[in-house]
Amino acid sequence: MAWIYLVVAGLFEIGWPLGLKLSQTTAHKVPGMLFAVFSMSASGFFLWLAQKSIPMGTAYAVWTGIGAAGAFVLGIVLFKDPATFFRILSFTFIVIGIIGLKLSHP
Repeated sequence: MAWIYLVVAGLFEIGWPLGLKLSQTTAHKVPGMLFAVFSMSASGFFLWLAQKSIPMGTAYAVWTGIGAAGAFVLGIVLFKDPATFFRILSFTFIVIGIIGLKLSHP
């Protein structure tokens, strides 16, 4: 169950930079900010739950990795961020790191 909590925490970790970006680029500043604050709170709560069973360093690295990878993909898809070779290669390394941390956990 802890890994499910950690994935949920990571998904909410994607939500807060998305909310911040939406609040900067649309006419819906307040809803974007509220979404960001909600996502931050939910992300922290689910990380707290996950860390009861998963070592702190592993949980934190996976949590931030999911957030970084998700924000990267949404940036490209929704906001036309650059999709250069080195950015995609770096994204791939983050995903490999997340998988490696999961596989190395007993």
